[in-house]
Amino acid sequence: MPAAVIDAKLHPVMLYIMIALLALVADVPRAVAQQSATAKATPSSLDVPQLFAGTCGWCHSDAGRSPGKGPQLMNSPRSDEYIRMRIKLGKEGAMPAFGTTFSDADIDAIIKYIRSLKPEHG
Repeated sequence: MPAAVIDAKLHPVMLYIMIALLALVADVPRAVAQQSATAKATPSSLDVPQLFAGTCGWCHSDAGRSPGKGPQLMNSPRSDEYIRMRIKLGKEGAMPAFGTTFSDADIDAIIKYIRSLKPEHG
């Protein structure tokens, strides 16, 4: 068969494939937005005080109220976004990255806990 005949027969197939791919690609932003909205809407079930006692307290002493190997978190002058990124990405040689461990809702709960820290009396 001449090449022109083959191209003419494949052209409609390629057109359908391209339309299908465009439809899929056009739907990606909506799917990502829905997934993001679901992640934000899902509340954290994380027990943050327990997390600090068992994991974070090794470096952030007194449940984040005092400096230890890591900085004191109570009254931190760092922005919430800075704290969020430090939790997600860690700091080489100082803090592990927890970006794949905690959801956005979990990190929001951790930041809320940090912001609520007050000195303990007694």
